Amino acid sequence: MNSLIDKRRIPGSIALALMILVTVFWTYWSVGEMYFEGWWGGWLMRLAYLIPAGAFLILTLAAFTWPRLGGWLLIILGGAFTVWFWNIQLSRGVELNFRFLLVAFPITGLVVLLGALFLLEGRYRRQRRIEGQARSQNWFRRNMGYLLAIGLPLLTAGVVSAVNLPIVLTRVDDGNRGERLLAAYGAVLVWAPSGPGWNWQQPWGGYPAWDRIALYGVLPVGMEDKPGYEEAHATSVTLESYGLCRYLSEDGTTLMEEPQDVWRMPSTDEIARSLMLHNQNAGCTWDGTTGRMRCERMPDKETPLWAPDEPPVYYWSADEYDAEEAYYVSYNGSVSHQPKNFGNPRHGYRCVREP
Repeated sequence: MNSLIDKRRIPGSIALALMILVTVFWTYWSVGEMYFEGWWGGWLMRLAYLIPAGAFLILTLAAFTWPRLGGWLLIILGGAFTVWFWNIQLSRGVELNFRFLLVAFPITGLVVLLGALFLLEGRYRRQRRIEGQARSQNWFRRNMGYLLAIGLPLLTAGVVSAVNLPIVLTRVDDGNRGERLLAAYGAVLVWAPSGPGWNWQQPWGGYPAWDRIALYGVLPVGMEDKPGYEEAHATSVTLESYGLCRYLSEDGTTLMEEPQDVWRMPSTDEIARSLMLHNQNAGCTWDGTTGRMRCERMPDKETPLWAPDEPPVYYWSADEYDAEEAYYVSYNGSVSHQPKNFGNPRHGYRCVREP
């Protein structure tokens, strides 16, 4: 009977271990993103990033305490998230193949599988109660599941905070949101002041996509939809000919009706070479690839290049990745790309001009 009892504990043990692992992952992501993206507004904004970690912690504790209830919750929520995630990816043109399913499984199907394991644990736990099996008299052994489920995510949050808190608490913000002259690493540029040339927030709360910036001067001038571009993307030629920065007044505060040709969008390399840390150039250079750049020191979201109290953590560049995507640079020295028509509260821009 002892071997049978041990085997019946396996599904629940596996499910709990994997749920703790998933919770640790989402804690790492949530706390890290809070410091990376969310450290700009009030505490309600920052704590919103902890929702995924908190949700998985609650699910873990619920499933461990009430396996049948927790199992069904995981199956329902995991299934709904899987459908939502797949729809989002397919709408972006991602091909639904074996590689995609393999990559997506840890954040979609795994949750459903864990739900099934907890349902099995609920069945076996009920059998053990019927057979009169007593719980361990040792407090630590009896509560080891709870200690691990709570302790490991808290430890993860503590480690991530120990690394990131000194960075965000020493972040430089001189309060100046005006025009700034930066002697970059191999380039000298004037960066636009606060206004339509720098993180122009749209009525829906986000910032304009690369397409919107590039097509600004196409009739009708503005951020409206452009006839003929409903299914097409702008190009670097379009950006150079009709880009928003061309219409910026000389003082960088107003969009004019006709092109002024004073300002332009910076290149990926120019943004990279202008990144700073504590009023010192970070010494970053871009080699044309994506990922973390080589920098002499890790740059940060600081003035004079960034507005630490605003949402954007990325700047669009003037460069295209391909016909459908454009490059952007993050404040910490990474380069990536995404669809040109994708705009959100984290992707800003800033026009530049020569001194």
